[in-house]
Parts: sequence; structure tokens; C-alpha cells
Amino acid sequence: MASIRKKKELEQSGKTYVKPTSILPIEEFTETEMLVQWNKYAERLGQKGLKIMESILLINDPVLNGTNITYELPNEGSKLEFESQMNALLGHLRGHLHNHDITIEVIVNEKLETKRSFNDQDKYNRLHEINPNIELLRSTFGLDLPG
Repeated sequence: MASIRKKKELEQSGKTYVKPTSILPIEEFTETEMLVQWNKYAERLGQKGLKIMESILLINDPVLNGTNITYELPNEGSKLEFESQMNALLGHLRGHLHNHDITIEVIVNEKLETKRSFNDQDKYNRLHEINPNIELLRSTFGLDLPG
């Protein structure tokens, strides 16, 4: 009898606890906050040596629509690589943005032009597009930035 009881206790302790979804946080967040976390995750992958996945995450800026993130990739191969790592990315985003309703939709667009900056002027233009106050910063402090 004691061995049967012990076996049942062992089976019960082996079961994993799954948090009810009603307890998971669903906080509001902005597209900028999402992009910051997306880029932090990509940078962390690069530091771990996963340069291919880092570059796939930086090919394009994801677009936020509610809690759905739409991400366009240039080919099916990059989509497969992305999807193999998507759950880890979702976990990172859901944890850091405190919203467990986040989903990611991947679209393959063969005609997608990569939106990466290649020279200093392109980088400056991208920063100026994100925050026009960079021009004020450049002129106020006499910084040697293109523009």
C-alpha cells in the first residue's frame, strides 16, 4: 500500500503547473516600445553568436496592429529560419512588454527592399526620421554629423 501511495504522489509531483491565461498580464504598449524590445532581442542574439537570426530580425521594421505584429521577410528561407526561433522572440516580447496577447504574423514579400542603413548619411536620415530633434542636438552642440 505504501508503495502505491508513493507512486501516486510521485505522479502528482511530476505534473507541471500551467498558469491560467486569465492571470497573465495584458498591458498596453506602443510600437516604439515593441521596436526597442525587438532590437534588444536581436542584439542579444548577435552577442550569443547567432548572427544569421540577428540579421533576419533587422532586415525590416515590424509593424504593430493592436497586439499583432506583422513582419515581412524577403524569402521563404528567411521565413523558415525566423519561425524556428519565433517562440523565443514571442516569449521575450510578451515578458518585457507585459502583454501575453502578442502574436507575430510573417509575410513573405519577394520584392521587399531591405531598409538597412549603409552609410553615415543614411543612418543619420533614419535617426532624423525617428526623432527630428536630432537636428537641434547636432546644431546646438556643433556635432560633426551628416545632414
